[in-house]
Parts: sequence; C-alpha cells; structure tokens
Amino acid sequence: MSESFEVLRQAIVAGDVATANRLTMQLIAEGVPAREILETALLPGMQIVGERMKAEECFIPEVLLSGRTMQSCLDTIRPHLAADDAGTIGKVVIGTVQGDLHDIGKNLVVMLLEGAGFSVVNLGRDVTPAQFVAAVEEHKPDVLGMSGLLTTTIPKMPETIDALRSAGLRESVLVIVGGAPVTARYAEEIGADAYGANAMLAVDECKRLAGMGTQARARTRGKGTR
Repeated sequence: MSESFEVLRQAIVAGDVATANRLTMQLIAEGVPAREILETALLPGMQIVGERMKAEECFIPEVLLSGRTMQSCLDTIRPHLAADDAGTIGKVVIGTVQGDLHDIGKNLVVMLLEGAGFSVVNLGRDVTPAQFVAAVEEHKPDVLGMSGLLTTTIPKMPETIDALRSAGLRESVLVIVGGAPVTARYAEEIGADAYGANAMLAVDECKRLAGMGTQARARTRGKGTR
C-alpha cells in the first residue's frame, strides 16, 4: 500500500494525469478511505511541488500541470469524502476583481490552495464588489482573496473591502490581495489583512490566516451579525 501512495505522490509531482487517476481509482476500489488518499498521497505530492516552486526548481507550467493532476484526483475522491468541510484546513473565497479578465495566476493559487487542503470557492474573473460580498455572506469563508493584474482595476479591492464593511461582514473574514501591480504597502493602505507576492506565498498567508478567520467569525456572530 505504501508503494502505491509513493507512486501516486510522484505522479502528482510529475503531472502524470493518467497514472494518478489510475492509482486513485485503484485505491478507492480497494477500500482505502478517501481521506487517507488525500492526506497520504495527494497533499504531500502538492507540498513537494510547492517547495520546488519556492526554490525555483520548477515553474508555472509545471505547477499548473501538477495542479490539474491533483484536481482530477480530487474529483475522483470527492464523492467519497464527507459532504461538509470537515478535514479541510479552512475555506477561501477567491476571484479576480471587476474589470479584469486575467485569471491564470488566480487559478494557480486556487489549485495550490486545494492541494494544500483548503475548501475553495472560485468566483472566476470580473467579480464585482457586490458579488464578493454576496459570496462571503453565503459561504462564510475564513479568507477572501482578490486578484488584480491591471492598475486600472485594483481600486476595486478597497471598494470591495468598504462594501464588506457596509454590509457588516468585514470582521467576519480576513482579506488577502495579490497580482502584478499590488504591493505589500498597497495592501496595508487599503486595509487588507495580507498580501500574496506570488502563488506559493499567497497559500502560506492563507494558512496563517485560516485559524484567525475562524476566531473572527465567532467574534462577529457574537455581535449578532452574519
């Protein structure tokens, strides 16, 4: 069994969709719990990819391929996992801000977040402040992520934060922003809680924020807001 897990981990790292899918289905057929497959093979595989990306030993095309392989395996085991979010390390709602149609970087972050064990709600691109607010109210995430690749669209980030505040939801969620024109200073100026300089650092920041998000929601519910 341990050999199958190791081969599956390496298939994730290599972006070998066919092998990864075959092994995942084989393990499910043998009665291996889906959670064990996730925690023993899939997540460690993406962890290796993340570490290599940080060390600049692999680059975005390879990471995307590994992410897609991981996603395919997740689609296979998802029906066998608990229907709720038990076992995930947190929930993230993420999207590219209004007026911006770029989503390659954001989608990479989504793949890496899922690979790290997050439950992710991907709103796509050209997301309005009102849509972000509605998603936060509906899904009650620990973290809200906003991406922007154009200097003309990133002002939608503070607009969204203001909209959250107006809706009484700002204290219920932690906000991370990122994208080429975004800087740590800009994130601080607009009142965001974190800044993702690149995809892997964004995931690291989301991990840091996730536990804080649970506490924030508890504080907000105590005040009678949603």
